[in-house]
Amino acid sequence: MKGRKLLRKLLVGVLRFFAWWGGVFVALGGTTGGVCPFCGRPGCMGGPASVGFLAGLVAIFMSLPKKLFRRRYKVRNSQGMKPYPLKFEPIYKKRIWGGQKLREVFNKDIPPFEKIGESWELADLPDDKSVIANGELAGQTLNSAIKKYPKEITGDKKFCGPFPLLIKFLDAEDILSVQVHPDEQTCRRLGEGTPKAECWYIISAAPGAVIYKGLKKGVTKEKFAEAIKKGTVAELLAKVAVEAGQCHFLPGGTAHSIGAGLLIAEIQTPSDTTYRVFDFNRVDQSGKPRPLHIRQALESIHFDASGDNLSVTTVGRLADCEYFKVDKGHQAKDCELLLSPGQMKTLIILTGGGTILAPDEVKVEFKAGDCLLIPAEYEGAMCFADDTQYLTVTV
Repeated sequence: MKGRKLLRKLLVGVLRFFAWWGGVFVALGGTTGGVCPFCGRPGCMGGPASVGFLAGLVAIFMSLPKKLFRRRYKVRNSQGMKPYPLKFEPIYKKRIWGGQKLREVFNKDIPPFEKIGESWELADLPDDKSVIANGELAGQTLNSAIKKYPKEITGDKKFCGPFPLLIKFLDAEDILSVQVHPDEQTCRRLGEGTPKAECWYIISAAPGAVIYKGLKKGVTKEKFAEAIKKGTVAELLAKVAVEAGQCHFLPGGTAHSIGAGLLIAEIQTPSDTTYRVFDFNRVDQSGKPRPLHIRQALESIHFDASGDNLSVTTVGRLADCEYFKVDKGHQAKDCELLLSPGQMKTLIILTGGGTILAPDEVKVEFKAGDCLLIPAEYEGAMCFADDTQYLTVTV
């Protein structure tokens, strides 16, 4: 560094000498009729003047402090980020129907002996916001990171949030309540709630496990209301046997429940509006029943839609609706998969693991149970250390 500074000072000194020499020569040439050293003509001042002027300009430029240029560069660079795969701290939720499968299957650090029913892997709700767990953005919420770098992460510099997905793992050790989520039309009509559509990917299922998806044919609003009073609502739902690898899509307005013995990846719109209509007469730890939302539920359920019309998929594109798309992927050990820029993607790792690599970047490891957000401007490759199954979610 000292040698460079010395050389810089020397060059500036030489240039200043030529600038001084050019000025003196012009002055003398104009009064004594001196001969120009460039063209040989007496009294010519063009050559020395040009040399002196240019040398002076270069000397002035080289004398300017480097901070002027560094400051401009830093301001411009601070407006962007170098995109990288984002991992998040899970948000664990106690549920009356939960268990310990998240620890047993995915090695999640959940409290022992607690009924943990949900692990929110990616969330941006008013009271629950995912916190980034890795890289230079660690400790920041996803919401704040997107506000700072909307184009780098989402691909849209005008994106204003919230993040358009809510992704969870569900551990149903016991049956869930019979419930429904409203659609957009119902929320407008009721003047409350936020709409929710969702899909369930069955990660593991105990023998004989079932879900309740939609209503049986011929169930009317009046019949359903009467069944609520009698405690026989579950008998009016379409009972569906399930197995690992299936994906079930549930649009808003679908009455549903999840049976016992299921581990599920749930992809949904960013809403926590749930209208509970029947809870199998259970009580919480304080001995009180959980609240029901019968009026809102009766207004939200689509009684003209049968469970027979709801899709079940197992390969390729599992779900495709106006809010999100879900694709299933499978890669063998030692394979690679390019991650091209252009679209934000969320990866849910179901089995296996590996690393994500990009030139001149620290590698990001992934394993079963991880959820990663791949920014729209990121380019890299997934390298699979084991046979791996995963879901790719786009919006």
